[in-house]
Amino acid sequence: MQLDLESNKAESVQRRTALALAHLHRIDPEHKMARFYCIDVAATLFGDVSVLRTWGRIGTHGRTRLETCATVEEAERAASQTLRQKMRRGYLPAGQMLPPDLVV
Repeated sequence: MQLDLESNKAESVQRRTALALAHLHRIDPEHKMARFYCIDVAATLFGDVSVLRTWGRIGTHGRTRLETCATVEEAERAASQTLRQKMRRGYLPAGQMLPPDLVV
């Protein structure tokens, strides 16, 4: 019974966090800046939930930080807070970036 509850919890986390992935870019040719920031929320093998952050210069592997949270809500709150902060700093979803030659 306990195993069934844990597997249902893991499935629920996977369904709820499937769309939590965000891939952001910040490109400023004037300052020679081309950065990326990825954030994902995923279930761990131990029943917790992790927020995985990867950032760096575009074209590199970048750095990665893993934050483990006790609940899905806590992880989603941490991911949302980080996304808001990055958007305020000029990061945009990767698909919304204009090529540098089209920027006015």
